[in-house]
Amino acid sequence: MIKVTVWNEFMHEKTNEAVIKVYPDGIHQAIKAGIGTDGFEVATATLEQPEHGLTEEVLANTDVLIWWGHMAHDKVEDEIVERVHKRVMNGMGLIVLHSGHFSKIFKKLMGTGCDLKWREADEKERIWTVNPAHPIAAGLPEYFEMEREEMYGEHFDIPQPDDLVFVSWFEGGEVFRSGCTWHRGQGKVFYFRPGHETYPTYYNENVLQVIKNGIRWAAPSNAAAPVRGHHQPLEVIKAK
Repeated sequence: MIKVTVWNEFMHEKTNEAVIKVYPDGIHQAIKAGIGTDGFEVATATLEQPEHGLTEEVLANTDVLIWWGHMAHDKVEDEIVERVHKRVMNGMGLIVLHSGHFSKIFKKLMGTGCDLKWREADEKERIWTVNPAHPIAAGLPEYFEMEREEMYGEHFDIPQPDDLVFVSWFEGGEVFRSGCTWHRGQGKVFYFRPGHETYPTYYNENVLQVIKNGIRWAAPSNAAAPVRGHHQPLEVIKAK
């Protein structure tokens, strides 16, 4: 079983009527229900919990962390960001969704500003699978569409992805690198674009399939930890 923690700031769902109608129990609960229990053991955590729900114990028992944030990036304590960063570097997978591109943890892992173009206009998004051989693309069609989504457009200020899996086209004409992967230390990071809070994106079967594939891809590989620092020779060094 892959142990998954779905983190959500859980603020829009308490104050915005449009969001409450779509996600009455919170985006984190919709994702938890959508990915199911087939191979996953899923827990949730939110901003308002002590230590944002991301205690040392919780993270130690998390194989893959899913992150959704938007209006409260600045309220995430730096100590918790450092804690998550350390776990990623030591092998925990991280999936960053939609507006999580501006989260402290994503910016820290990317080392760039992570800014982009955006627009809310109820427009169609067509998500193209541009790397069909990638494990995150398993079971996905050549493309799938969201009838209404927020537009994100290039230039997306991120480092060159290790793999580009999905590219989005929007009704207004923009394109966006919407499914990107990176390796950081022993951990793997996957960014996936769709998921504006006023649209029912996290009930879409294709979106949920991408997230499930992403979990399986980002799960720790259990490879041997690298050894660094001063090291004794493996063989006898003959005096010169």
